[in-house]
Amino acid sequence: MLAALLLLLLLAAGPGRAGAGRARRDALREELLLSPLPAGDVAATFQFRTRWDADLQRGAVSHYRLFPKALGRLVSALGVRELHLALTQGFWRTRAWGQPPLQAPAGAELWVWFQPTVTDVDKAWKELSNILSGIFCASLNFIDSTNTVTPTASFKPLGLANGTDHHLLRYAVLPREVVCTENLTPWKKLLPCGSKAGLAVLLKAERLFHSSYHSQAVHIRPVCRDASCLAVSWELRQTLTVVFDTFSSGQGKKDWSLFKMFSRTLTDACPLASQSKVYVDISPKNKEKELMEVTPPPASLHEAIVQGDKRTYAVYDLLSPSLFNTSRSLNVQLKWKRPQDSSELPTPILHAQRYVSGYGLQTGEISTLIYNTHPYRAFPVILLETVPWYLRLYVHTLTIITKGKENKPSYIHYQPAQDRRRPHLLEMLIQLPANSVTKITIQFERALLKWTEYTPDPNHGFYVSSSVLSALVPSVIAMKDVDVEQSPLFTSLFPSSDGSSYFVRLYTEPLLVNLPTPDFSMPYNVICLTCTVVAVCYGSFYNLLTRTFHVEEPSRGGLAKRLANIIRKFRGVPPL
Repeated sequence: MLAALLLLLLLAAGPGRAGAGRARRDALREELLLSPLPAGDVAATFQFRTRWDADLQRGAVSHYRLFPKALGRLVSALGVRELHLALTQGFWRTRAWGQPPLQAPAGAELWVWFQPTVTDVDKAWKELSNILSGIFCASLNFIDSTNTVTPTASFKPLGLANGTDHHLLRYAVLPREVVCTENLTPWKKLLPCGSKAGLAVLLKAERLFHSSYHSQAVHIRPVCRDASCLAVSWELRQTLTVVFDTFSSGQGKKDWSLFKMFSRTLTDACPLASQSKVYVDISPKNKEKELMEVTPPPASLHEAIVQGDKRTYAVYDLLSPSLFNTSRSLNVQLKWKRPQDSSELPTPILHAQRYVSGYGLQTGEISTLIYNTHPYRAFPVILLETVPWYLRLYVHTLTIITKGKENKPSYIHYQPAQDRRRPHLLEMLIQLPANSVTKITIQFERALLKWTEYTPDPNHGFYVSSSVLSALVPSVIAMKDVDVEQSPLFTSLFPSSDGSSYFVRLYTEPLLVNLPTPDFSMPYNVICLTCTVVAVCYGSFYNLLTRTFHVEEPSRGGLAKRLANIIRKFRGVPPL
Protein backbone atom coordinates (compact mmCIF):
# COMPACT_ATOMS: atom_id res chain seq x y z
CA MET A 1 0.00 0.00 0.00
CA LEU A 2 2.83 2.41 0.84
CA ALA A 3 4.65 1.64 -2.42
CA ALA A 4 1.47 2.25 -4.41
CA LEU A 5 0.94 5.58 -2.62
CA LEU A 6 4.49 6.70 -3.40
CA LEU A 7 4.01 5.75 -7.06
CA LEU A 8 0.82 7.83 -7.25
CA LEU A 9 2.60 10.81 -5.71
CA LEU A 10 5.41 10.55 -8.25
CA LEU A 11 2.96 10.38 -11.14
CA ALA A 12 1.02 13.35 -9.80
CA ALA A 13 4.22 15.37 -9.48
CA GLY A 14 4.97 14.84 -13.20
CA PRO A 15 7.83 13.08 -14.93
CA GLY A 16 10.12 16.08 -14.66
CA ARG A 17 9.70 16.37 -10.87
CA ALA A 18 10.18 12.77 -9.94
CA GLY A 19 13.08 12.57 -7.56
CA ALA A 20 13.44 16.08 -6.16
CA GLY A 21 16.94 15.34 -4.93
CA ARG A 22 18.17 14.69 -8.47
CA ALA A 23 15.84 17.05 -10.36
CA ARG A 24 17.52 18.99 -13.14
CA ARG A 25 17.09 22.72 -13.51
CA ASP A 26 15.34 23.87 -16.66
CA ALA A 27 13.90 27.22 -17.70
CA LEU A 28 11.75 28.60 -20.50
CA ARG A 29 11.83 32.11 -21.96
CA GLU A 30 9.41 33.28 -24.63
CA GLU A 31 9.63 36.49 -26.57
CA LEU A 32 7.91 38.31 -29.43
CA LEU A 33 9.64 41.04 -31.42
CA LEU A 34 7.48 43.28 -33.63
CA SER A 35 9.40 45.38 -36.17
CA PRO A 36 7.70 47.78 -38.62
CA LEU A 37 9.17 47.49 -42.11
CA PRO A 38 9.05 49.90 -45.06
CA ALA A 39 5.89 50.15 -47.18
CA GLY A 40 3.71 49.11 -44.24
CA ASP A 41 5.07 45.59 -43.76
CA VAL A 42 5.46 44.21 -40.25
CA ALA A 43 7.90 41.50 -39.16
CA ALA A 44 6.98 39.33 -36.18
CA THR A 45 9.74 37.18 -34.68
CA PHE A 46 8.84 34.59 -32.05
CA GLN A 47 11.50 32.95 -29.89
CA PHE A 48 11.02 30.18 -27.37
CA ARG A 49 14.22 29.23 -25.56
CA THR A 50 14.39 26.18 -23.32
CA ARG A 51 17.63 25.70 -21.37
CA TRP A 52 18.20 22.47 -19.49
CA ASP A 53 21.03 21.63 -17.08
CA ALA A 54 21.44 18.03 -18.16
CA ASP A 55 23.97 15.84 -19.94
CA LEU A 56 22.18 14.34 -22.92
CA GLN A 57 25.32 12.73 -24.35
CA ARG A 58 25.66 10.22 -21.53
CA GLY A 59 22.18 8.89 -22.14
CA ALA A 60 21.30 8.96 -18.42
CA VAL A 61 18.28 11.26 -18.82
CA SER A 62 14.97 9.50 -18.25
CA HIS A 63 12.69 12.33 -17.09
CA TYR A 64 11.75 15.31 -19.28
CA ARG A 65 9.84 18.36 -18.15
CA LEU A 66 10.24 21.33 -20.53
CA PHE A 67 12.72 19.95 -23.04
CA PRO A 68 10.97 17.86 -25.76
CA LYS A 69 11.56 14.18 -25.20
CA ALA A 70 11.63 13.41 -28.94
CA LEU A 71 14.52 15.80 -29.56
CA GLY A 72 16.33 14.90 -26.36
CA ARG A 73 16.44 11.21 -27.20
CA LEU A 74 17.44 12.03 -30.76
CA VAL A 75 20.46 14.03 -29.57
CA SER A 76 21.43 11.31 -27.12
CA ALA A 77 21.05 8.35 -29.47
CA LEU A 78 22.76 9.73 -32.59
CA GLY A 79 25.55 11.72 -30.93
CA VAL A 80 24.38 15.14 -32.13
CA ARG A 81 26.47 18.08 -31.00
CA GLU A 82 24.47 20.82 -32.74
CA LEU A 83 21.33 20.70 -34.84
CA HIS A 84 19.87 23.50 -36.95
CA LEU A 85 16.71 22.97 -38.99
CA ALA A 86 14.78 25.67 -40.86
CA LEU A 87 11.63 25.44 -42.99
CA THR A 88 11.03 28.61 -45.01
CA GLN A 89 8.39 29.75 -47.47
CA GLY A 90 9.24 32.92 -49.41
CA PHE A 91 12.37 35.04 -49.65
CA TRP A 92 13.60 37.77 -47.31
CA ARG A 93 14.18 40.93 -49.35
CA THR A 94 17.26 42.29 -47.60
CA ARG A 95 17.52 45.50 -49.61
CA ALA A 96 13.91 46.50 -48.89
CA TRP A 97 13.44 45.07 -45.39
CA GLY A 98 16.95 45.40 -43.95
CA GLN A 99 18.95 42.74 -42.18
CA PRO A 100 16.75 39.88 -40.98
CA PRO A 101 16.74 38.74 -37.36
CA LEU A 102 17.41 35.18 -38.46
CA GLN A 103 17.44 34.38 -42.17
CA ALA A 104 17.14 30.99 -43.84
CA PRO A 105 17.03 29.85 -47.47
CA ALA A 106 13.80 29.04 -49.25
CA GLY A 107 12.76 25.44 -48.64
CA ALA A 108 14.29 23.19 -46.00
CA GLU A 109 17.78 23.68 -44.55
CA LEU A 110 19.50 21.24 -42.20
CA TRP A 111 23.05 21.35 -40.87
CA VAL A 112 24.33 19.22 -38.00
CA TRP A 113 27.56 18.86 -36.05
CA PHE A 114 28.16 15.36 -34.69
CA GLN A 115 30.18 14.29 -31.70
CA PRO A 116 33.74 12.94 -32.28
CA THR A 117 32.55 9.60 -30.87
CA VAL A 118 30.35 9.03 -33.94
CA THR A 119 32.23 6.57 -36.16
CA ASP A 120 29.96 6.55 -39.21
CA VAL A 121 28.81 10.14 -39.76
CA ASP A 122 27.06 9.44 -43.06
CA LYS A 123 24.94 6.69 -41.51
CA ALA A 124 24.02 8.89 -38.54
CA TRP A 125 23.21 11.76 -40.92
CA LYS A 126 20.89 9.60 -42.99
CA GLU A 127 19.13 8.22 -39.92
CA LEU A 128 18.79 11.70 -38.43
CA SER A 129 17.19 13.14 -41.57
CA ASN A 130 14.69 10.28 -41.71
CA ILE A 131 13.69 10.75 -38.06
CA LEU A 132 13.32 14.52 -38.45
CA SER A 133 11.21 13.92 -41.53
CA GLY A 134 8.76 11.98 -39.39
CA ILE A 135 8.79 14.48 -36.53
CA PHE A 136 8.15 17.60 -38.62
CA CYS A 137 6.18 15.99 -41.49
CA ALA A 138 8.71 17.27 -44.03
CA SER A 139 10.49 15.72 -47.02
CA LEU A 140 13.82 15.52 -45.21
CA ASN A 141 14.02 11.84 -46.09
CA PHE A 142 14.97 12.97 -49.61
CA ILE A 143 18.31 14.22 -48.25
CA ASP A 144 21.04 11.97 -49.60
CA SER A 145 24.57 12.19 -50.96
CA THR A 146 23.45 14.11 -54.06
CA ASN A 147 22.46 17.20 -52.03
CA THR A 148 24.74 16.89 -48.97
CA VAL A 149 28.05 18.73 -48.61
CA THR A 150 30.69 19.18 -45.92
CA PRO A 151 31.73 22.86 -45.72
CA THR A 152 35.09 23.74 -44.24
CA ALA A 153 34.69 27.40 -43.28
CA SER A 154 31.10 28.62 -43.69
CA PHE A 155 29.39 26.91 -40.76
CA LYS A 156 31.10 26.98 -37.40
CA PRO A 157 29.58 25.63 -34.19
CA LEU A 158 27.43 28.21 -32.42
CA GLY A 159 27.92 26.53 -29.06
CA LEU A 160 31.09 24.99 -27.66
CA ALA A 161 33.71 25.17 -30.42
CA ASN A 162 36.61 23.32 -28.83
CA GLY A 163 38.05 20.46 -30.84
CA THR A 164 35.79 20.86 -33.88
CA ASP A 165 36.50 18.92 -37.07
CA HIS A 166 34.72 19.84 -40.29
CA HIS A 167 34.42 16.15 -41.21
CA LEU A 168 31.78 15.92 -38.48
CA LEU A 169 29.61 18.54 -40.23
CA ARG A 170 26.85 17.84 -42.74
CA TYR A 171 24.83 20.48 -44.62
CA ALA A 172 21.91 20.07 -47.02
CA VAL A 173 19.17 22.21 -48.57
CA LEU A 174 15.92 21.15 -50.27
CA PRO A 175 14.85 24.29 -52.20
CA ARG A 176 11.63 22.67 -53.51
CA GLU A 177 10.22 21.99 -50.04
CA VAL A 178 6.80 23.59 -49.51
CA VAL A 179 6.01 24.66 -45.93
CA CYS A 180 2.42 24.29 -44.78
CA THR A 181 0.26 23.64 -41.72
CA GLU A 182 1.48 20.05 -41.47
CA ASN A 183 4.95 21.41 -40.62
CA LEU A 184 3.70 24.05 -38.16
CA THR A 185 1.56 21.71 -36.06
CA PRO A 186 4.39 19.40 -34.84
CA TRP A 187 6.59 22.46 -34.34
CA LYS A 188 4.03 23.94 -31.92
CA LYS A 189 3.67 20.61 -30.10
CA LEU A 190 7.33 20.86 -29.04
CA LEU A 191 6.52 23.95 -26.95
CA PRO A 192 5.99 23.29 -23.22
CA CYS A 193 2.59 25.03 -23.28
CA GLY A 194 1.77 24.09 -26.85
CA SER A 195 -0.49 26.70 -28.41
CA LYS A 196 -2.84 26.95 -25.39
CA ALA A 197 -1.18 29.75 -23.44
CA GLY A 198 1.44 32.43 -23.71
CA LEU A 199 2.71 33.88 -26.97
CA ALA A 200 1.94 30.64 -28.79
CA VAL A 201 -1.79 31.47 -28.86
CA LEU A 202 -0.99 33.88 -31.70
CA LEU A 203 0.32 31.05 -33.87
CA LYS A 204 -2.80 30.63 -35.96
CA ALA A 205 -1.95 28.83 -39.18
CA GLU A 206 -4.66 30.59 -41.16
CA ARG A 207 -2.96 33.95 -40.54
CA LEU A 208 0.68 32.87 -40.48
CA PHE A 209 0.62 31.37 -43.96
CA HIS A 210 -1.25 34.36 -45.40
CA SER A 211 1.97 36.36 -45.35
CA SER A 212 4.87 37.44 -47.55
CA TYR A 213 7.49 35.44 -45.65
CA HIS A 214 7.32 32.56 -43.20
CA SER A 215 10.26 30.77 -41.60
CA GLN A 216 10.24 28.36 -38.66
CA ALA A 217 13.40 26.90 -37.20
CA VAL A 218 14.73 24.62 -34.46
CA HIS A 219 18.22 25.13 -33.01
CA ILE A 220 19.82 22.78 -30.46
CA ARG A 221 23.28 23.37 -29.04
CA PRO A 222 25.30 22.96 -25.82
CA VAL A 223 26.16 26.11 -23.85
CA CYS A 224 28.31 26.79 -20.81
CA ARG A 225 26.57 27.34 -17.50
CA ASP A 226 29.24 29.75 -16.23
CA ALA A 227 32.44 31.48 -17.30
CA SER A 228 34.62 28.52 -16.36
CA CYS A 229 32.48 26.17 -18.49
CA LEU A 230 32.90 23.28 -16.08
CA ALA A 231 29.29 22.25 -16.65
CA VAL A 232 27.27 22.23 -19.84
CA SER A 233 23.58 22.94 -20.43
CA TRP A 234 21.52 22.20 -23.51
CA GLU A 235 19.68 24.99 -25.25
CA LEU A 236 16.69 24.60 -27.57
CA ARG A 237 15.55 27.62 -29.55
CA GLN A 238 12.37 27.54 -31.57
CA THR A 239 12.12 30.61 -33.75
CA LEU A 240 9.37 31.75 -36.10
CA THR A 241 9.63 34.80 -38.37
CA VAL A 242 6.62 36.10 -40.29
CA VAL A 243 6.30 39.20 -42.49
CA PHE A 244 2.77 40.57 -42.87
CA ASP A 245 1.83 42.80 -45.80
CA THR A 246 -1.01 45.04 -44.64
CA PHE A 247 -1.89 46.14 -48.18
CA SER A 248 -2.17 42.67 -49.72
CA SER A 249 -4.20 41.49 -46.72
CA GLY A 250 -6.91 44.03 -47.57
CA GLN A 251 -6.34 46.51 -44.74
CA GLY A 252 -4.97 49.26 -46.99
CA LYS A 253 -3.36 51.12 -44.08
CA LYS A 254 0.01 51.03 -42.40
CA ASP A 255 -1.55 51.05 -38.93
CA TRP A 256 -1.65 47.60 -37.44
CA SER A 257 -2.34 45.68 -34.24
CA LEU A 258 -2.00 42.17 -32.87
CA PHE A 259 -5.62 41.40 -33.66
CA LYS A 260 -5.29 42.59 -37.27
CA MET A 261 -2.25 40.40 -37.83
CA PHE A 262 -3.07 37.25 -35.86
CA SER A 263 -6.86 37.53 -35.34
CA ARG A 264 -6.14 37.02 -31.64
CA THR A 265 -4.86 38.91 -28.63
CA LEU A 266 -2.71 37.97 -25.64
CA THR A 267 -4.53 37.05 -22.45
CA ASP A 268 -1.86 35.48 -20.24
CA ALA A 269 1.65 34.09 -20.19
CA CYS A 270 2.71 30.48 -20.33
CA PRO A 271 2.64 29.28 -16.68
CA LEU A 272 5.86 27.32 -17.25
CA ALA A 273 7.78 30.33 -18.58
CA SER A 274 10.15 32.28 -16.36
CA GLN A 275 10.03 35.24 -18.75
CA SER A 276 7.42 36.28 -21.31
CA LYS A 277 7.78 39.65 -23.04
CA VAL A 278 6.70 41.51 -26.15
CA TYR A 279 9.12 43.99 -27.73
CA VAL A 280 7.98 46.60 -30.25
CA ASP A 281 10.61 48.45 -32.27
CA ILE A 282 9.72 52.15 -31.96
CA SER A 283 13.11 53.47 -33.05
CA PRO A 284 12.76 56.70 -35.04
CA LYS A 285 13.79 56.27 -38.66
CA ASN A 286 14.56 59.96 -38.64
CA LYS A 287 16.69 61.12 -35.73
CA GLU A 288 14.76 64.38 -35.44
CA LYS A 289 11.15 63.22 -35.41
CA GLU A 290 9.24 60.29 -34.10
CA LEU A 291 7.23 58.41 -36.71
CA MET A 292 5.19 55.94 -34.66
CA GLU A 293 2.86 55.90 -31.70
CA VAL A 294 2.24 52.68 -29.79
CA THR A 295 -0.75 51.89 -27.57
CA PRO A 296 -1.30 50.92 -24.83
CA PRO A 297 1.60 52.89 -23.35
CA PRO A 298 4.45 50.52 -22.42
CA ALA A 299 5.48 50.13 -18.84
CA SER A 300 9.17 50.38 -19.76
CA LEU A 301 11.54 51.04 -22.66
CA HIS A 302 14.66 49.13 -23.62
CA GLU A 303 17.58 50.45 -25.63
CA ALA A 304 19.93 48.04 -27.36
CA ILE A 305 22.49 48.05 -30.14
CA VAL A 306 21.29 45.59 -32.77
CA GLN A 307 23.04 45.11 -36.10
CA GLY A 308 25.34 48.02 -35.35
CA ASP A 309 22.53 50.51 -34.80
CA LYS A 310 21.01 51.91 -31.61
CA ARG A 311 17.32 51.06 -31.31
CA THR A 312 14.52 51.64 -28.82
CA TYR A 313 11.92 49.05 -27.91
CA ALA A 314 8.65 49.25 -26.03
CA VAL A 315 8.48 46.38 -23.55
CA TYR A 316 5.32 44.55 -22.39
CA ASP A 317 5.91 41.99 -19.65
CA LEU A 318 3.16 39.37 -19.64
CA LEU A 319 4.22 38.19 -16.18
CA SER A 320 3.59 41.65 -14.70
CA PRO A 321 0.30 41.69 -12.71
CA SER A 322 -0.39 45.30 -13.66
CA LEU A 323 -0.47 44.56 -17.40
CA PHE A 324 -3.91 42.93 -17.36
CA ASN A 325 -5.45 45.07 -14.61
CA THR A 326 -7.21 47.50 -16.95
CA SER A 327 -8.15 44.96 -19.65
CA ARG A 328 -8.35 41.22 -19.92
CA SER A 329 -6.27 41.07 -23.09
CA LEU A 330 -3.27 42.81 -24.62
CA ASN A 331 -3.73 44.17 -28.13
CA VAL A 332 -0.65 46.19 -29.07
CA GLN A 333 -1.44 48.83 -31.69
CA LEU A 334 0.96 50.98 -33.68
CA LYS A 335 -0.01 54.09 -35.65
CA TRP A 336 2.09 56.16 -37.99
CA LYS A 337 2.11 59.86 -37.13
CA ARG A 338 3.11 60.92 -40.63
CA PRO A 339 3.94 59.21 -43.94
CA GLN A 340 7.34 57.61 -44.12
CA ASP A 341 9.72 58.85 -46.81
CA SER A 342 11.46 56.12 -48.77
CA SER A 343 14.62 58.25 -48.88
CA GLU A 344 14.94 57.84 -45.11
CA LEU A 345 15.33 54.07 -45.34
CA PRO A 346 18.93 53.00 -44.68
CA THR A 347 20.55 50.62 -47.14
CA PRO A 348 21.95 47.44 -45.54
CA ILE A 349 25.72 47.37 -45.37
CA LEU A 350 25.87 43.85 -46.79
CA HIS A 351 23.41 42.40 -49.27
CA ALA A 352 23.65 40.20 -52.36
CA GLN A 353 21.73 38.89 -55.33
CA ARG A 354 22.23 36.04 -57.81
CA TYR A 355 20.90 35.19 -61.26
CA VAL A 356 21.44 32.88 -64.25
CA SER A 357 22.42 34.26 -67.64
CA GLY A 358 23.00 32.78 -71.08
CA TYR A 359 20.80 31.37 -73.82
CA GLY A 360 20.03 27.91 -75.08
CA LEU A 361 19.94 24.64 -73.17
CA GLN A 362 23.61 23.71 -73.34
CA THR A 363 25.66 26.29 -71.45
CA GLY A 364 24.99 29.08 -69.00
CA GLU A 365 26.53 31.32 -66.36
CA ILE A 366 25.84 31.91 -62.67
CA SER A 367 26.42 35.49 -61.52
CA THR A 368 26.51 36.68 -57.91
CA LEU A 369 26.61 40.34 -56.91
CA ILE A 370 27.81 41.19 -53.38
CA TYR A 371 27.33 44.78 -52.16
CA ASN A 372 29.36 46.52 -49.45
CA THR A 373 27.75 49.91 -48.90
CA HIS A 374 29.96 50.97 -45.99
CA PRO A 375 31.61 54.29 -46.93
CA TYR A 376 35.09 53.56 -45.56
CA ARG A 377 35.28 50.05 -44.03
CA ALA A 378 36.35 46.93 -45.94
CA PHE A 379 35.69 43.46 -44.59
CA PRO A 380 35.96 39.84 -45.79
CA VAL A 381 33.06 37.54 -46.59
CA ILE A 382 32.88 33.76 -46.95
CA LEU A 383 30.83 32.61 -49.93
CA LEU A 384 29.45 29.07 -50.11
CA GLU A 385 28.10 27.74 -53.41
CA THR A 386 26.35 24.36 -53.65
CA VAL A 387 25.51 23.40 -57.24
CA PRO A 388 23.86 20.10 -58.29
CA TRP A 389 25.90 17.62 -60.27
CA TYR A 390 23.82 18.01 -63.44
CA LEU A 391 25.19 21.56 -63.79
CA ARG A 392 28.83 20.88 -64.66
CA LEU A 393 30.87 23.86 -63.51
CA TYR A 394 33.91 25.10 -65.41
CA VAL A 395 36.12 26.26 -62.55
CA HIS A 396 38.67 27.80 -64.93
CA THR A 397 35.98 30.34 -65.92
CA LEU A 398 35.62 31.63 -62.35
CA THR A 399 36.09 35.41 -62.30
CA ILE A 400 35.81 37.87 -59.39
CA ILE A 401 35.66 41.53 -60.42
CA THR A 402 35.56 44.49 -58.01
CA LYS A 403 35.62 48.07 -59.31
CA GLY A 404 36.82 46.86 -62.70
CA LYS A 405 39.77 44.91 -61.27
CA GLU A 406 40.33 41.26 -60.53
CA ASN A 407 39.78 40.31 -56.90
CA LYS A 408 41.67 37.17 -55.95
CA PRO A 409 40.18 35.19 -53.04
CA SER A 410 42.31 34.67 -49.96
CA TYR A 411 41.00 31.15 -49.47
CA ILE A 412 39.31 28.79 -51.90
CA HIS A 413 38.05 25.26 -51.42
CA TYR A 414 36.49 23.35 -54.29
CA GLN A 415 35.15 19.83 -54.28
CA PRO A 416 34.07 18.66 -57.75
CA ALA A 417 30.81 16.87 -58.20
CA GLN A 418 30.37 13.24 -59.10
CA ASP A 419 27.51 12.29 -61.35
CA ARG A 420 24.56 11.03 -59.30
CA ARG A 421 26.69 10.91 -56.15
CA ARG A 422 27.51 14.38 -54.80
CA PRO A 423 27.11 18.08 -55.78
CA HIS A 424 29.71 20.78 -56.40
CA LEU A 425 31.07 22.56 -53.33
CA LEU A 426 32.82 25.93 -53.70
CA GLU A 427 33.95 28.07 -50.75
CA MET A 428 35.83 31.34 -51.07
CA LEU A 429 37.07 34.06 -48.73
CA ILE A 430 36.72 37.35 -50.59
CA GLN A 431 37.73 40.82 -49.44
CA LEU A 432 35.03 43.43 -50.07
CA PRO A 433 36.39 46.97 -50.48
CA ALA A 434 34.45 49.88 -49.06
CA ASN A 435 31.51 51.14 -51.12
CA SER A 436 31.93 48.48 -53.80
CA VAL A 437 30.09 45.84 -55.79
CA THR A 438 31.80 42.49 -56.32
CA LYS A 439 30.65 40.35 -59.23
CA ILE A 440 31.38 36.61 -59.21
CA THR A 441 30.69 34.62 -62.36
CA ILE A 442 31.21 30.98 -63.28
CA GLN A 443 30.11 29.11 -66.38
CA PHE A 444 28.42 25.71 -66.44
CA GLU A 445 27.15 23.10 -68.87
CA ARG A 446 23.83 21.32 -68.58
CA ALA A 447 23.94 17.54 -68.41
CA LEU A 448 21.49 15.06 -69.93
CA LEU A 449 19.45 13.14 -67.38
CA LYS A 450 17.92 9.72 -67.58
CA TRP A 451 14.20 9.73 -68.13
CA THR A 452 13.62 8.33 -64.62
CA GLU A 453 15.57 11.24 -63.04
CA TYR A 454 13.20 13.96 -64.20
CA THR A 455 10.72 15.44 -61.76
CA PRO A 456 6.95 15.14 -62.37
CA ASP A 457 7.01 18.72 -63.74
CA PRO A 458 10.31 18.85 -65.67
CA ASN A 459 9.32 21.85 -67.79
CA HIS A 460 9.00 23.92 -64.61
CA GLY A 461 12.78 23.70 -64.15
CA PHE A 462 15.26 22.50 -61.55
CA TYR A 463 16.07 24.47 -58.41
CA VAL A 464 19.60 25.38 -57.31
CA SER A 465 19.96 26.09 -53.59
CA SER A 466 20.82 29.56 -52.31
CA SER A 467 24.35 30.82 -51.84
CA VAL A 468 25.44 31.43 -48.26
CA LEU A 469 27.33 34.56 -47.19
CA SER A 470 28.99 34.71 -43.77
CA ALA A 471 30.69 37.91 -42.65
CA LEU A 472 31.60 40.12 -39.71
CA VAL A 473 29.89 43.38 -40.66
CA PRO A 474 31.36 46.58 -39.21
CA SER A 475 29.20 48.25 -36.60
CA VAL A 476 28.37 51.94 -36.69
CA ILE A 477 28.20 52.06 -32.90
CA ALA A 478 30.59 50.15 -30.65
CA MET A 479 28.79 47.31 -28.91
CA LYS A 480 29.47 46.34 -25.31
CA ASP A 481 29.36 42.96 -23.67
CA VAL A 482 26.01 42.42 -21.96
CA ASP A 483 24.57 39.73 -19.76
CA VAL A 484 22.88 37.21 -22.01
CA GLU A 485 20.30 36.25 -19.39
CA GLN A 486 19.28 39.86 -18.77
CA SER A 487 19.22 41.03 -22.40
CA PRO A 488 16.46 40.16 -24.90
CA LEU A 489 16.79 36.98 -26.87
CA PHE A 490 16.92 38.72 -30.24
CA THR A 491 20.14 40.55 -29.29
CA SER A 492 21.97 37.23 -28.95
CA LEU A 493 21.30 36.41 -32.61
CA PHE A 494 24.11 38.78 -33.62
CA PRO A 495 27.18 37.72 -31.59
CA SER A 496 30.21 40.00 -31.48
CA SER A 497 33.70 39.32 -30.23
CA ASP A 498 35.38 42.72 -30.19
CA GLY A 499 32.39 45.07 -30.17
CA SER A 500 33.29 46.70 -33.50
CA SER A 501 31.49 44.19 -35.74
CA TYR A 502 28.67 41.67 -35.62
CA PHE A 503 28.21 38.33 -37.36
CA VAL A 504 25.67 38.07 -40.16
CA ARG A 505 24.71 35.12 -42.35
CA LEU A 506 22.76 35.92 -45.52
CA TYR A 507 21.22 33.82 -48.28
CA THR A 508 20.71 34.74 -51.90
CA GLU A 509 17.76 33.81 -54.09
CA PRO A 510 17.44 30.18 -55.19
CA LEU A 511 17.92 29.68 -58.92
CA LEU A 512 15.55 28.02 -61.36
CA VAL A 513 17.44 26.41 -64.26
CA ASN A 514 15.94 24.68 -67.28
CA LEU A 515 17.53 21.44 -68.49
CA PRO A 516 17.24 19.68 -71.85
CA THR A 517 13.90 17.91 -71.45
CA PRO A 518 12.49 15.33 -73.87
CA ASP A 519 8.88 15.43 -74.98
CA PHE A 520 7.33 12.97 -72.55
CA SER A 521 4.07 13.06 -74.52
CA MET A 522 5.67 11.25 -77.50
CA PRO A 523 5.68 7.78 -75.84
CA TYR A 524 2.01 8.26 -75.08
CA ASN A 525 1.30 9.24 -78.68
CA VAL A 526 3.26 6.26 -80.00
CA ILE A 527 1.41 3.89 -77.69
CA CYS A 528 -1.96 5.26 -78.79
CA LEU A 529 -1.05 5.04 -82.50
CA THR A 530 0.34 1.53 -82.15
CA CYS A 531 -2.70 0.30 -80.28
CA THR A 532 -4.98 1.82 -82.91
CA VAL A 533 -3.09 0.17 -85.78
CA VAL A 534 -3.07 -3.19 -84.04
CA ALA A 535 -6.76 -3.04 -83.13
CA VAL A 536 -8.07 -1.84 -86.50
CA CYS A 537 -5.74 -3.22 -89.15
CA TYR A 538 -4.02 -6.26 -87.75
CA GLY A 539 -7.03 -7.31 -85.72
CA SER A 540 -9.35 -7.21 -88.71
CA PHE A 541 -7.01 -9.19 -90.98
CA TYR A 542 -6.30 -11.75 -88.32
CA ASN A 543 -10.01 -12.19 -87.67
CA LEU A 544 -10.71 -12.78 -91.38
CA LEU A 545 -7.81 -15.23 -91.79
CA THR A 546 -8.56 -17.34 -88.75
CA ARG A 547 -12.40 -17.34 -88.80
CA THR A 548 -14.18 -20.59 -89.84
CA PHE A 549 -17.48 -20.39 -91.81
CA HIS A 550 -20.21 -23.04 -91.42
CA VAL A 551 -23.47 -23.51 -93.40
CA GLU A 552 -26.35 -23.52 -91.00
CA GLU A 553 -29.02 -26.11 -91.80
CA PRO A 554 -32.62 -24.93 -91.56
CA SER A 555 -33.86 -26.15 -88.30
CA ARG A 556 -37.23 -27.55 -87.61
CA GLY A 557 -39.67 -25.41 -85.89
CA GLY A 558 -40.28 -25.68 -82.31
CA LEU A 559 -43.32 -26.81 -80.38
CA ALA A 560 -45.09 -23.49 -80.90
CA LYS A 561 -44.60 -23.64 -84.66
CA ARG A 562 -45.95 -27.19 -84.91
CA LEU A 563 -49.00 -26.30 -82.88
CA ALA A 564 -49.61 -23.32 -85.13
CA ASN A 565 -49.38 -25.49 -88.27
CA ILE A 566 -51.86 -28.01 -86.83
CA ILE A 567 -54.33 -25.24 -86.16
CA ARG A 568 -53.77 -23.80 -89.63
CA LYS A 569 -54.35 -27.25 -91.18
CA PHE A 570 -57.74 -27.58 -89.48
CA ARG A 571 -58.64 -24.15 -90.72
CA GLY A 572 -57.47 -24.91 -94.24
CA VAL A 573 -54.69 -22.39 -94.23
CA PRO A 574 -51.26 -23.18 -95.71
CA PRO A 575 -48.67 -24.05 -93.02
CA LEU A 576 -45.97 -21.67 -92.00
